[in-house]
Amino acid sequence: MKHFCVTLLCLLGLSAATLQAQDARIQRVDPTNWWVGMKDPKLQLLVYGKNLSKAKVSTRYPGITVGKITSFPNTNYVAVDLTIAPTTKPGTVPLLFTVGSQTITHNYRIAARDRSRDRVQGLTSADLVYLILPDRFSNGDPSNDKFADMADPNADRSNPYFRHGGDLQGIINHLDYFNELGVTALWLNPVIENDQPLTNEGGAMRSAYHGYGFTDHYRVDRRLGGNEAYKKLVNEAHKKGIKIIQDAVYNHVGANHWLLKDMPAKDWLNQWPTYTNTSYKDQPLLDPYASALDKKVTLDGWFVPHLPDLNQKNPVVANYLIQHALWTVEEFGIDAWRIDTYIYNDLAFMNRCNQALLDNFPNIHLFGESWVGSVPNQAYFTRNNIESSFKCNLPGGMDFQVYNALNETLKRDNPETVYSVLAQDYLYKDASRNLIFLDNHDTDRYFSVIGEDMNKFKMGLVFLMTSRGIPQIYYGTEVLMKNFKDPSDAEVRRDFPGGFADDKANKFTAAGRTKVENEVFDFVRQLGQYRKQSAALKTGKLMQFLPQNNVYAYARYTDAQTVMVFMNSGKKDATVETARFAERMKGYSRARNVLTGEVISNLTTLNVPAQTALLLELQR
Repeated sequence: MKHFCVTLLCLLGLSAATLQAQDARIQRVDPTNWWVGMKDPKLQLLVYGKNLSKAKVSTRYPGITVGKITSFPNTNYVAVDLTIAPTTKPGTVPLLFTVGSQTITHNYRIAARDRSRDRVQGLTSADLVYLILPDRFSNGDPSNDKFADMADPNADRSNPYFRHGGDLQGIINHLDYFNELGVTALWLNPVIENDQPLTNEGGAMRSAYHGYGFTDHYRVDRRLGGNEAYKKLVNEAHKKGIKIIQDAVYNHVGANHWLLKDMPAKDWLNQWPTYTNTSYKDQPLLDPYASALDKKVTLDGWFVPHLPDLNQKNPVVANYLIQHALWTVEEFGIDAWRIDTYIYNDLAFMNRCNQALLDNFPNIHLFGESWVGSVPNQAYFTRNNIESSFKCNLPGGMDFQVYNALNETLKRDNPETVYSVLAQDYLYKDASRNLIFLDNHDTDRYFSVIGEDMNKFKMGLVFLMTSRGIPQIYYGTEVLMKNFKDPSDAEVRRDFPGGFADDKANKFTAAGRTKVENEVFDFVRQLGQYRKQSAALKTGKLMQFLPQNNVYAYARYTDAQTVMVFMNSGKKDATVETARFAERMKGYSRARNVLTGEVISNLTTLNVPAQTALLLELQR
């Protein structure tokens, strides 16, 4: 009897195991597809389904070798390492997952890489970047404004915190507008799916219209048009000579990310005994006297409660993020990455990710958001000339120090501020790869910051278009969009007038703009178009001179062209003796005022009106 019971229990156990194995299934595989000829022949697939943890994986596809299989505490996942030989032929690879007596076949697509010359062009100081928040720019396809089956089914332009319906087709519809302004690159706030519910932030229920809470890395948000619309945008923009910059977020994901609904392992995220926010302080990362806890809080603390912090020290998490970055560039053909919240990422991981992108796409440009308090600290997070135990390999950064200094110069009529910041460029390997800007989606609008002073407004734009680095303007600056972040960021992220069917005015057209708006639009266009054909401004060297009597002078020059800028931030006209600028002006007998067309035949002295930037192209 005892023997019978043991036998019965064994049979029951075997039956349960058999049933469990027979119930195994695959629901998704990331990356969704791959290519032959990537720099690293290794690929790690994250496979999700049911009862996969003990799966044996094989294939007979020539050139594909199955390596290590990694299981997780959650039995619904396995990570499968593949090696793709350079001689592998593109095609559909049958991957066989055997669980007990059950075999599941997953057909995985391997394609040839797209080697077209116009793909992945990179970003240089020759470009002019236009930053767009897609949801707030233009609604080109009202049919995708909202979906009842998404966590946030709302679309309401009367609510500043809800989605408004802007999409990728709306951007496509205005490519000629960007060409008119002289824009050569579009930076879009994140386009990846944000299937997030409304969150309570500061007492108001807010949507994830901004795009920074990813819920599926391999889907462009369908409210923006989805993957096909994004491919169309990239292709159509490239035809118009316009590059596309994608906004990368590695530090965190949205709380509604599909992976977090059934997480592979607890250590997929940075976990704390109780909720711990980042301190938002960069100093512990560089401070030789910093405590380990302070550093950990900066790096592993969560950015906000509804954006879970990814553990990039977990090798599978790191692979997942790096492979997604590579997949995105190859799949869509984007030209550059802007990397969000750079300083909160594990920096060793970021070096690895940056290098993988640069190895596979040598022309690509990468620049990070390091919103810190000093030039040395900002330079630390890029390629730099600082002696330190850890070296970042990021080619460029968002230049918040120039942003701060220029605003300070214009608000307080003190040009030495911006001069002093640029004088610290020796800390960078190449400061020309930094993005410079007057404002963006996270700051107060530039026109409001300088008190809606038109003279200062134009001075700042001249500096932006003529100094070193890659200039970026924020959507609507060219038509005097304004506001402060009060009571929230939504005030500086208002809809572009004319981008939506029921708008009373269409600022995309001269007829829809006021006289003053047309004056400003024409000013931005004139600067943008001049910059587009000026070798000195695109690739020339910078020489700056100590400010005197509120006048800041600098030159951009090549062997063939010299452009001089004289910024008088004072409240009185200034007469400038040019003898001290002989290093750059010697041999030139006259100059053309780029903004007025006037030819100046005597360069011995120059009159620079109060709060004006004189932009001169020197002539022999």
